[in-house]
This record gives sequence, structure tokens and C-alpha cells, in this order.
Amino acid sequence: MRRLLPDPATGIDPYEAYGDAPGLRIGMVMSADGSVTDAEGWTDGLGGEADFRVFRTLRALADAILVGAATVRTGRLGPARLRSDLRERRGGPPAPIVVVSRSLDLDWSLPLFTEAETPTIVVTTKAAAPAVPSGIQVVAAGQEDLDLPAAIRELRETLGLERLLCEGGPALATSLIREGLVDELCLNIAPALLGTTPLLGELPAPIDLALTALYEDEAVLFLRYRSAG
Repeated sequence: MRRLLPDPATGIDPYEAYGDAPGLRIGMVMSADGSVTDAEGWTDGLGGEADFRVFRTLRALADAILVGAATVRTGRLGPARLRSDLRERRGGPPAPIVVVSRSLDLDWSLPLFTEAETPTIVVTTKAAAPAVPSGIQVVAAGQEDLDLPAAIRELRETLGLERLLCEGGPALATSLIREGLVDELCLNIAPALLGTTPLLGELPAPIDLALTALYEDEAVLFLRYRSAG
């Protein structure tokens, strides 16, 4: 296990450690007992500053950031931003946030939709797409049910968003895994016990994973998994 620190003299630079971004990675933090939210349904501060360093790094390395509608409905997800050092390394503005929603039960007045430096994109069904306010880019995939594989293809082939990062929540992450769309799971384990929401929903069958990297910073464990198949 190696230390994951911004100072190369004492540890590994997170930007270098995670720089080989695959096609689609899930980045999530959980407690030592497998909970991904606190009693209020959020992960703020769960992994402390160490987790935030990796969180910001994964965002800087992505071409687009996928989030589920339930996460947006908390009202606590703002537009993607980049610190000046990560903006310089990325070589441009932050990646767009891509909201995945079948029902479009969303508050369109949120800053996520009105104040984003890089405009937010919405993925939904063809049936629901006309309900998206004008001026917001839409990827429509599937007629009544959302077709995630088709949506991912559209993001890549039409919009040129090759490297995707899913930040959850659990429902979206589980759906992507069920569809076989995930290349890597970046799982951060915080030194806490919460006893609340589990990391993922039900899967049709067990999935074997191979651990490709293990780091530690401020008692948080950072694991990278890829399929063992």
C-alpha cells in the first residue's frame, strides 16, 4: 500500500495515480461498514480532505460527470468547478455534468442548470425529452425506458465525451454495472461506521473484481477495481 499525497516527495500525486482514466469509471466513497450516505442522505465530509482531493482529481480527468436524478433532487449538487491548479493541468474548463433521469422530476431553476460554466447535459427517454427546457442539451435514448448503453454511445460518438465518471447515486451506479458499462470502480473507504444506505442495489449475479491499486491518505483507503473476467 502506498501513500496518496499531493507532495511527490512523500507520496503519489493523485493526478498521476488516476491519470490512466478508462472509458467509464465509478467514483464513490463509503464508510467502513459499507454505507454511502449519512443520516441526511449525503456524503459531505465522509472521507475528509483526502477524499475530496481524489474526488476533484477524478472530475478533472473526466470528459463528463454522470449523476442520477435523486442526487440532483437533494439541491446540493452545484455546477462542476475546478481549482486553478487542476484547471491548468486539465487544460480547460470543467467537464459537463450529465444528469440521468427518466422522469425529469427536476428543479430546472437550480444553478446546476442555470449557472454552469460548462452547460449541464440531460439524458432521458425520447418520450420525456420534449419536456426539457429549451437551451439545455438533451441526449434521448430509449422510447419509454431509458436505454443506458445507447445513451453512453451517444455521449461518446456524437458529443465526443470519451472518458466518463459516474458519481452515483447508488441507483445509477447499479444500473451501469448491470448493463456491463463500467470499466473501473474507484472506491474510497472512510474510517467511520454509519449504518445507513448501502453502496449498491441488487445485482443479477456476483461480479468478480481485480484490485489494481491501493492507496492510503489520512486513514482513508483508496481502491481501484477492474473486472476480473
